[in-house]
Order: sequence, then C-alpha cells, then structure tokens
Amino acid sequence: MSWSGAGKSFANSQRGWLTFLDVDFEDPKDLVRRGYDALSLRYDQAYGSETKYQPWISELIGRIPAGGTVLDLGCGSGVPVARTLTTAGHRVTGIDISEVQIRRARERVPQAEFIHADATAMDFEPSSFDAIVSFYTLIHIPLDEQLPLLKKIAGWLRPGGWFLGTTGNQAWTGIDKDWLGAGTAMWWSHADAATNRSWITRAGLVVEQEEFVPEGDGGHALFWARRH
Repeated sequence: MSWSGAGKSFANSQRGWLTFLDVDFEDPKDLVRRGYDALSLRYDQAYGSETKYQPWISELIGRIPAGGTVLDLGCGSGVPVARTLTTAGHRVTGIDISEVQIRRARERVPQAEFIHADATAMDFEPSSFDAIVSFYTLIHIPLDEQLPLLKKIAGWLRPGGWFLGTTGNQAWTGIDKDWLGAGTAMWWSHADAATNRSWITRAGLVVEQEEFVPEGDGGHALFWARRH
C-alpha cells in the first residue's frame, strides 16, 4: 500500500494529531472499524445525526427517479441518509465496516438493507443504482484503494446516475489518538481536492458540481458527479 499526504501542523500534533510517519500503527482499516464500534453513539451526538446532510439529501431526492435505488457507502447508523431516502420511497442499501454501526442502522431503519463489510471488497452488478452516496467515507480508506473504489462506483451506477460524495480538500494521512475526546484512536487518509476531482473523472464520471465544506479550521470537498 502506498501513502502520501502533507502532515498536519505542529500545533495539531500537539493536540494529539499524528502524521502517519510519527507512529508505527496497526492496520488502518481496523483502527477505523474499532473507532466507530466504540464511538458510534458519540459520533452521532457530536455531529447532529438527525439534521446533518439534509440539504444534500433533499437535493439528491430531486435528482433521482421515484422509487430509485441508492447505495450508501459508509452508512453509519442509518440516520439521516438511509432513513430520509427510504421515507421518500427509495430503496436503500447501506454498507459499513463497523459492526456496531450496522447493528444500529438495522434497528433504526428496518426498511433498508444493511451489509457489514469493507466497501472496497464489495461487488454489485453493473448499473445497479440510480445514486451512490459516500459521506466522509473515502477519507477513511487507504489512498491506493480510493481510485479503484471510484471505478467500481462508476460501474455500479446506471447511465445518468449520480455519485454524491465528500473527499479531502487538502492532502493528509494520520491519526487522532483521542478522537472526540474519548481516548479512542481514529485514522484518515486523503488527497487534495484537485487529485480527488481527477480520480473521479478517471473513474468514468463527469463532475457536475464541486464545493468546499468547512469544518473547524479546515474542511472537505463535496462532489456531485454523474455517469453519462
């Protein structure tokens, strides 16, 4: 596996952020899995699960056909994405690497189908979905696996289907040793927005819209891309 990315500032390192060169860590995906297993409920509370993403989801509902099929990569506890989309009459499949997140999603949104799996290991029939959503998921996947996953996403979409996803805005790979102040480690890896845009294009999608989503002293990139 290959790694790249600029390190966080020294000030961030002092707050508990470590670049990947600072530590000898275990399988990064296992860190992500265990982090969300441990802090599933705390994450929802910290980021307002009932209301987050609502403008994006509402816009997506207006762009896909009635009763459409949607894949939610990194579905978390199922709220608000899967719940809002199923309430609107869409058929939703959610995937998450965290067993706890999937268990909670099945309880909270019984109308949807949820799969406990690594998204990069999944396979679906070509042209299976009208839309694929990936909010704050690609940033937890090793860099060398992100473009192959985007290529899969492009293949899973029907012609005219939408990919709506967040990516990194600046390149960085590293760990927060005390994620959400709970003493649990979390790991991220992301390229900069321009690289992500090029990967989405190379995957076979057309970027229709891009915007910066601020968060704290940084932020992420949001992409609307379409299979033509």
